[in-house]
Amino acid sequence: MTQPNNPLHGKTLETIVVQLQDYYGWQELGRRIPIRCFNENPSVRSSLTFLRKTPWARKKVEDLYLETWSSE
Repeated sequence: MTQPNNPLHGKTLETIVVQLQDYYGWQELGRRIPIRCFNENPSVRSSLTFLRKTPWARKKVEDLYLETWSSE
């Protein structure tokens, strides 16, 4: 099933987190989205665990991703 109007279609949460971390770094990511998994002993694995269980935080991460790369 294709989702032409969904800019995140085909992107895994892991891909999104890794790309944001590569672009901003953990410190800036934690400043932009102040959640513990970005500010205290951050790792991709701990972030994915938290974000998969926390819809509001996942939305913030997805929104930041779209905002960051919307001009490309």
